[in-house]
Amino acid sequence: MPFQVALWIELLAAGLGGLQGALFAAGERHRRIDVLGVVVIGLAVSLGGSLLRDIVLNQPPVVIWKNSYLLVAGASAVLGMALQTLLARVDWLITGLDAVVMGLFGAIGASKALSLGAGEAGALVAGVIGAIGGGMLRDVILSLPISFLQVGTLYAVAAGAGAGMLVVLVRFGTPILAAGLVCVLVTTVLRLVAIRFGWTFPEQRALRSR
Repeated sequence: MPFQVALWIELLAAGLGGLQGALFAAGERHRRIDVLGVVVIGLAVSLGGSLLRDIVLNQPPVVIWKNSYLLVAGASAVLGMALQTLLARVDWLITGLDAVVMGLFGAIGASKALSLGAGEAGALVAGVIGAIGGGMLRDVILSLPISFLQVGTLYAVAAGAGAGMLVVLVRFGTPILAAGLVCVLVTTVLRLVAIRFGWTFPEQRALRSR
């Protein structure tokens, strides 16, 4: 049985993504992004991971077939734009909730892949895509370097660790709900600890001969 969450939790995640997209767009003032642009970026951050996940799994995109996702994400993006000054003061809260939501979407993506018969490696990929796909689409839309490919605070690594833990636990017979909760916990903790202590992968460099 796939990892299930209440609809209100998924909509909360969608709303948070819309807020984050709006806050990011507000910080790009030199690009002169208009209201429609803010909404588009909010939708990309909020729903991009779910959209890419369903495309990879050859499933009807849930964010297209259910109106509530688009409405909540779009409204949250507009709200985030209007309250940008206030919300910028609680950036730590947004970061923490982002880590939780990333773990949640990673768990949903990995468990959905497993329920459809995907292999363990494929489920891991689906989980990571669900977790970080929104940020990828945002960067593509704004012509920015893809964030998870740059030196940073273990963004994709946290998503992969959580999704990988879910896959391993399910493989050894752990109930999917318990495995999903562990996925969320691992992703959240690793992401926040990496931010707190500035953990990163070393920058790539070529081996040099003497």
